[in-house]
Amino acid sequence: MPWHFYFTLFTLSMIKFMFAPFGGPAMHLNFLETYLSCISGAFVAAFIFYFSSEFFMIRAHNKRKALLHASITNGTPLKYKPKFTRFNKLIVRLKRRLGIYGIAFYAPLFLSVPVGSIVTAKFYGKEKRTFPLILLGICINGAITTGLSYIIYNFF
Repeated sequence: MPWHFYFTLFTLSMIKFMFAPFGGPAMHLNFLETYLSCISGAFVAAFIFYFSSEFFMIRAHNKRKALLHASITNGTPLKYKPKFTRFNKLIVRLKRRLGIYGIAFYAPLFLSVPVGSIVTAKFYGKEKRTFPLILLGICINGAITTGLSYIIYNFF
């Protein structure tokens, strides 16, 4: 059993889930081995970051507050950071158009599993169906991307 290949796909899926299955055919793994190692890595990352997202949001808020307090006490002007960036506008636009299903299904795929889980928890963390929707989206997107990777590998 090539455990190092499974572990490689597992860790790559924790970071960037969209591109991880494309390593499976190159490592000569079959569809099921690639699929299971990729979704298991994405499940672990989604679990860690979804349920610790409140910690990250509180930490970011405290960091901004400390920077503001330090700039006031030192008398130096605080560097302006725009809040309405293209990325933030895109996320809010997607939230309004797609709702909980679109964010839960596509944010972990297109952004990354950690960022997508935190964004989904920020918008819909109070709803009980959010985390199962993330896991369902990972399963469906994992099957699609793994299938595409094997189709592309066998075509070329």
